[in-house]
Amino acid sequence: MAKIEVKAGNGGNGMVAYRREKYVPMGGPAGGDGGRGGDVIFRVDEGLRTLMDFRYQRHFRADHGENGRIKNQHGANAKDLYVKVPPGTIVRDEQTGAVLADLTEPGQSVVLARGGRGGKGNAHFANARNKAPDMAERGEAGQCKMVILELRVLADVGLIGFPSVGKSTFLSVISAATPKISEYHFTTLSPNLGVVSLGDERSFVVADLPGLIEGASEGLGLGLAFLRHVSRTRVLVHVIDMAATEERDPVEDFHVIQHELAAYDESLLQRPQLIAANKMDVPAAADNLAAFVRALPDREVFPISAATSSGIEDLLLRVEQLLQATAPIAQPEAEIGAEVGQYRSREKEISFEIIRDNELFIVDSTELDKIVQMTNFDQYDGVKRFQRIMQRSGIDDALREHGAKNGDQIQVGDMVFDFVE
Repeated sequence: MAKIEVKAGNGGNGMVAYRREKYVPMGGPAGGDGGRGGDVIFRVDEGLRTLMDFRYQRHFRADHGENGRIKNQHGANAKDLYVKVPPGTIVRDEQTGAVLADLTEPGQSVVLARGGRGGKGNAHFANARNKAPDMAERGEAGQCKMVILELRVLADVGLIGFPSVGKSTFLSVISAATPKISEYHFTTLSPNLGVVSLGDERSFVVADLPGLIEGASEGLGLGLAFLRHVSRTRVLVHVIDMAATEERDPVEDFHVIQHELAAYDESLLQRPQLIAANKMDVPAAADNLAAFVRALPDREVFPISAATSSGIEDLLLRVEQLLQATAPIAQPEAEIGAEVGQYRSREKEISFEIIRDNELFIVDSTELDKIVQMTNFDQYDGVKRFQRIMQRSGIDDALREHGAKNGDQIQVGDMVFDFVE
């Protein structure tokens, strides 16, 4: 998991300029528009496997658009910033927790922060009444978001179980994967993937997931980092040390893991699940297997030995059958497509609410906030345009209805000004 900031580029400012050429008297306004700010786009790179890079770089900012130029020249649009992420990355809004993107396919991309549009130059505002406007818009600010990245492996089958039960050895036997194998707990710190081929073009992906312990659903051990990956897999293979080499009870191990799955997400218990009774090459395993089957008669148990490769083929064939009968896991629906589009300065589209706070009148309006942001109040024509927008949109009349009088303070966005009758 990683928390990062993404900031799109601001739009360039519009230009105030006039055409000045020999033999062309009163050439009129010729200020160009500003360029669009760059977007921040996340793109899936199938060569990546972890979010490690985001531990060292947490701020991603796209370039700003260029300002408009003289002779009606448009400022250059900024280049978009592409951020590479591994397959299986879920992007959430840090404040609301809403899913902004679920990136699973190689090459898939999504715009996380949109660049601001460029401000209009004074050539845009020329009309019959004002043939030489002395004003231009400022560029719109680019979107800025704090997002949380979660990586959930994309695999058909997940190997679950306590540490040191033989999951990594099992994966190395059934695929070409080479996970780290050692005789200590939590050898596997991140999921390892392997492709299992059964011939006749039948294959599936298996994930060796980090070992669970009691209390994992509360964050103990690798805890939630492991359980997030489980939610992606369609079939679970519970690997159990049937030889009880660490003096644990196999039946108790099974119930502990089931409890942790349920505590994290009860729907995980509805996934098809097989029992891989590992380490059957150890003499004590046979008696433990008999006791296990008696205690859990309704479970499909496959005696195997990852060390000797015995019993593995039958297990894999059964896994493949379950995959054929199991529908893909529904993924969370991204909400980024529901965002409101960029501001267009048409007064009739402005919606607002008047809030009175003692002697201060607050105009709450997303559209008007952007107009304030993009208006240069140092320019007389810009101030007059803002006043016309306030009048034509009905905001002035609404303020009067709420009791605003000459000299009262009005707040729009970050700007406070006096109400003038």
